[in-house]
Amino acid sequence: MKKACLLICLIVLVLACCAVASAVTLDFLEVLTSPERTELLKGMIAEFEAANPDIKINLISPPYEQADQKLTLMLNTNQKLDIIEVRDYTIKQFVNNGKLLDLTDYWNNWDGVETLTDVALSAAKFVNDIPYILPQSIFIKALFIRDDVLAEHGINYTPKTICELVEICRQITDPQKNQYGFAFRGKSAEIKFSDYFASSFVEEIKDSEYIYSESQTFFTHPHYELGMKVYIDLFHKGSPKDGINWGYNEQINGFVSGVTPFLLQDPDAIPFINQMLGEDKYSVVPAPVGPFGFAVLDYGFNGLGIPSYSEYKEEAWKFISWISSPEKNGYFNQHYGPLPVHAITFEENEHFRGPHYQAFNYEMSNPDKYLFKLYPLDSERWPGWLQIHETDMQGLLLGDRDLDEVLAKWDKYWTE
Repeated sequence: MKKACLLICLIVLVLACCAVASAVTLDFLEVLTSPERTELLKGMIAEFEAANPDIKINLISPPYEQADQKLTLMLNTNQKLDIIEVRDYTIKQFVNNGKLLDLTDYWNNWDGVETLTDVALSAAKFVNDIPYILPQSIFIKALFIRDDVLAEHGINYTPKTICELVEICRQITDPQKNQYGFAFRGKSAEIKFSDYFASSFVEEIKDSEYIYSESQTFFTHPHYELGMKVYIDLFHKGSPKDGINWGYNEQINGFVSGVTPFLLQDPDAIPFINQMLGEDKYSVVPAPVGPFGFAVLDYGFNGLGIPSYSEYKEEAWKFISWISSPEKNGYFNQHYGPLPVHAITFEENEHFRGPHYQAFNYEMSNPDKYLFKLYPLDSERWPGWLQIHETDMQGLLLGDRDLDEVLAKWDKYWTE
């Protein structure tokens, strides 16, 4: 009897050792790294591993500033990777180099496709209308408002158009009292703000895939010029003068302090504002539209893909599809900050049902009113463009440059 029990224990031990030995380890490299986000991912990975003991995941988290470069190097040299985080900035490069797996076969059998927002669908099939990633987070902008500050100035309505927004900012601006309207962005990605104002004035942009590219620009269109004049006027008559040097942090601080009660920003600003100001001290509404009844908004995204050379594609897909479900994706973005990729999350997740997120949902649910356009991030002209644009905008705001000359220069840069 003792021998039989000993034999059984030995068999169980051997089987357990074999199970451990046969477990697959997936290497997962994230790029939008931060200490808080990495811990969030680690917690979700532990949950997945507990439910899937035959799969282990090794999370690789380079410093944010080096992450894209490290990922590119590892892919180009075929170093072991099984799951990778891909951004709007890098997806075309990886596809063109043959490093991303076409997920069509998995995609066609994934239940989550049916509940993706239109913006998330566009992100997934951004290259050649083929799904190379499952999108994880969406970044778009809406208008944050300090209703209490507006009430102090007798303003009791929400601006629905860009012109209404500019007019309110003019009305409440009083430099002697350090009171202004709009949290201006003169530095660090300032391009997204001026393009929103100017592009939303151009009716013909509706049919364009990009905000501009080598094949088409709207810089010399008279309505684009008009939009630029409105934006420059907003700086001079409705924004702090040092807004010309403001970046993200200065915008947030200006809004929280009440100095600038209007803020155009992404949803990942919400946790910071809640912490600094309080959830009930502000509202978020859809971005005001231009004179033709629509607004042009850029959008950003990140998603998860599988390297084409991975030996563990099935296991990688199992994790990617798990973390991309409405429940898990909602949980991830609730604690990370951006928007989830499933429309159903805005109905079922208590956090995203909240009033601060419904404006973003409204924008994504009204494609005729909100046109989401991408920048030509894969263009060889893009890397130098941001500095050119920022320098020229600084000159325009300071009155050192002529608008017609600058717009002609921009058009030439992209089309010649």
